[in-house]
Amino acid sequence: MSSAKNTAAVEKGFAHTGANLVRDVSLPALVLHRQALEHNIRWMQDFVSNSGAELAPHGKTSMTPALFRRQLDAGAWGITLASATQTRAAYAHGVRRVLMANQLVGTPNMALIADLLADPTFDFYCMVDHPDNVADLGAYFASRGVRLNVMIEYGVVGGRCGCRSEQEVLDLAKAIAAQPALALTGIEGYEGVIHGDHAVSGIRAFAGSLVRLAVQLQDSGAFAIAKPIISASGSAWYDLIAEEFEAQNAAGRFLSVLRPGSYVAHDHGIYKEAQCCVLDRRSDLHEGLRPALEVWAHVQSLPEPGFAVIALGKRDVAYDAGLPVPLLRYKAGVVPAKGDDVGACKVTAVMDQHAFMTVAPGVELRVGDIISFGTSHPCLTFDKWRVGCLVDEQLNVIEAMQTCF
Repeated sequence: MSSAKNTAAVEKGFAHTGANLVRDVSLPALVLHRQALEHNIRWMQDFVSNSGAELAPHGKTSMTPALFRRQLDAGAWGITLASATQTRAAYAHGVRRVLMANQLVGTPNMALIADLLADPTFDFYCMVDHPDNVADLGAYFASRGVRLNVMIEYGVVGGRCGCRSEQEVLDLAKAIAAQPALALTGIEGYEGVIHGDHAVSGIRAFAGSLVRLAVQLQDSGAFAIAKPIISASGSAWYDLIAEEFEAQNAAGRFLSVLRPGSYVAHDHGIYKEAQCCVLDRRSDLHEGLRPALEVWAHVQSLPEPGFAVIALGKRDVAYDAGLPVPLLRYKAGVVPAKGDDVGACKVTAVMDQHAFMTVAPGVELRVGDIISFGTSHPCLTFDKWRVGCLVDEQLNVIEAMQTCF
């Protein structure tokens, strides 16, 4: 059965407090290490606060309400999400400020948000980048008697969503002003689509252009609030965005909001590499994020010398940005657990429910052994699970964290 549909860890009580990963939990399992998780939440909140900005973590990474609560309790301004249905799920779990870093398109999606806005304590913002969407939103929310907070999305040629020029931004602001049911509350961009040999300079230039546009809109009286929001930053370049916002005194005129998401779990792949680059750029940061997310699975078969089949596949772990990384081997049922390094082993392919792993010389495995795997791109690991196991340093489950994808 696919782990995306498997709730055995909850239904059978395997994830009850005190259960141990190597003895009591049905595998494969999504595992979060408490110590690293708490470090990451604290680390990013401190970084953003010290940069004079606010943090709105991108919740679509995990869609785990227990993590939303921890991030908000640590000082996050709000939660960033990507869709109306994600917003509704977060609201159902107590989130009362959402920055939807996407366009709100389609009447059924508009209806979801309008229903939530009947709650006066709910603070919501979405993006717009085209006059058609502005007209549709204006008409729908006027019919509902609700005013919608919108932010203009500014993008780059060949990138994702967003106005492609500064003039398009200025023209769109005029279209918004013509819709009484819409309130222009800020400007937003996403720098993660800027790549290549000159990515750093390109990102700095993009952030600078974003601030200049915000100033121009504010000076023209386009914004409906006194301190508009200016927002950018994914999980790879947040330091550059923070620096550019600081350099142009964005915090003095605007509410600067950064919204990395993958930091909460971090990884052993693309974000590990990105974090190394952040630390290279920022000599004042002596310690970075720690990988908190793993997927644990059994050795299922040893059909040939030097080759193992692991009970772990595409339905359990991300494979779009690198294959799972073997970390430690544990003997099933042996508590206290002692992990042996199997980092020299390598996953070479994944199928729906199986991973092929070369077994390094000197590594002795038996069927039933447990291996912990690191991942790359946590977004596409979280979304394969309905529950994750938060564990302490002794690998005891201290909380079953449900997702709401």
